[in-house]
Amino acid sequence: MKKTVKHALACALTLAIIMTNLFLYGCAGDGDDKSGKNETETASGTEDVTNAPTTSAETEGEADMEISPKVRITKGKFTVGDKELFINGVNTPWQNWNDFGGNFNAGFWNVHFRDLHEIGVNASRVWINCNSMVGIKLDRDGKVAAVTDKHWQDIDMLFKVAEKNKIYIMPTLLSFDHFKSPDSAELWRKVVTDDEARQSFIDKYIIPFTERYGDDPYLFGIDLMNEPDWVHENAECGQLPLAALSKFFAECTAAIHKTNPDTLVTVGVGIIKYNSAKYEGNIISDAVMKKYGGEDAFVDFYSTHYYEWMKPWFGVPYTTSPTVFGLDAGKPAIIGEIAADSTENLKGIYEKAYKNGWCGVMEWASNNVSAHAENWDDIAEATKNIEALIPDRVFPLGK
Repeated sequence: MKKTVKHALACALTLAIIMTNLFLYGCAGDGDDKSGKNETETASGTEDVTNAPTTSAETEGEADMEISPKVRITKGKFTVGDKELFINGVNTPWQNWNDFGGNFNAGFWNVHFRDLHEIGVNASRVWINCNSMVGIKLDRDGKVAAVTDKHWQDIDMLFKVAEKNKIYIMPTLLSFDHFKSPDSAELWRKVVTDDEARQSFIDKYIIPFTERYGDDPYLFGIDLMNEPDWVHENAECGQLPLAALSKFFAECTAAIHKTNPDTLVTVGVGIIKYNSAKYEGNIISDAVMKKYGGEDAFVDFYSTHYYEWMKPWFGVPYTTSPTVFGLDAGKPAIIGEIAADSTENLKGIYEKAYKNGWCGVMEWASNNVSAHAENWDDIAEATKNIEALIPDRVFPLGK
C-alpha cells in the first residue's frame, strides 16, 4: 500500500513539472522565424548543428530509412537504392575562401544548405582547398608536412550540415589557383610533377580523405581539381605538361579506388577539348589513366564545365547529349559549372540538360563569390522546375 501511494505521488509531481515547463516556455518549435536565420548561424559557427529535432519528413516510412542515401552508378546513371538520381545542383565553392582550416562558419553553411534544399537543390560542389597552404602544409620539397586538425574538423562539420539538410557534397580538393598562388605555386607544381611529392600528397592527404569520408552517405563524388586546363595553358600557372596532369589524376584515382571502391571520383575539366577525343584528347580517358595508374585508375563520371565564350568552338552541351557533345559513352556526365548569368535562363538550361541525357547540372554559384555568380530567383526557378518534373529523381528517398 505504501509503495502504491509513493508511486502515485511521484507521478503527480512529474506531471506538475511538465505542465509548469509548458506554461513557462511553450512547445519547442512554436512560432515562425521570420528573420531568415537559424539558431546555428553564429559569428563563430561552432555550435552543434546535428541535434535538431527529427521532422516528419525524416520518418516517412521504414523502407526509405533502411535505404542508404549513398550515391552509386548503375548502367551509366547515378542511383540511390534502386532509384535514379539527377544532380539538381549548384556550386557553393566557398564563403570566406579557404574556409576549411581557415574562417569556417558552420552557421552560414547550415542556413544556406537549408535554403537550397527548400528550392529543390540536392547537391553542392564545394572547394575544400582554394589555394596556398591553409589546411595542407607543404615542405620546401613539395611534400605534405602536415594537414591541420582544424581542416579535418571543419570538413567533418560540413558533412554533418550536409546530412542534416540532405545536400550531397562534391568536394573539390585542388584548383588551378594553387599553381599561381605567389607564396606556394612552385611547391604545388611539384605535387604534380615530382614523384616523391606526388606520392606524399596521395599518402598523406588523398588516402586519409578517402578513409575519413569515403563511406559518408552525403559524399557525392570527389573532384580532384578545378579546371586543370589552366594549369597547362596559362604561364602564371606553370604550363605543366598534360601528361603530368594525367599521371597525377591516374595515381590519385587509383589510390581512392583501392582505399574505398565505392567512392566516386572525377576531375572538373574546364573545356570539353581536354575531355574529348573530338578535340585535343581526353586527358582522363580510361586508356590514358590506366596507362599511368593501372586498373584502378579511372574517373567514375565526367564533370565538364561550360561558359558561353566556349560556344563558337565547341557548341552548347545542354542542347545535345553528352556523347554528341564529345564525352565517352558509358559514364554518367554532368555539367559541373554553368553561369547563373547565362543568356538563356537557367530553367531552360536545366530542363534541356535533363531531357538530353545529362545526369546533372551545377550552376555557378549559389552565393555571391565571383563573376557569373548568384541569381537566386533564377536558380530557384530552375531547380524547383526540375523537382516538379522528376521529384523521385531529385529526392529518391523523399524530401
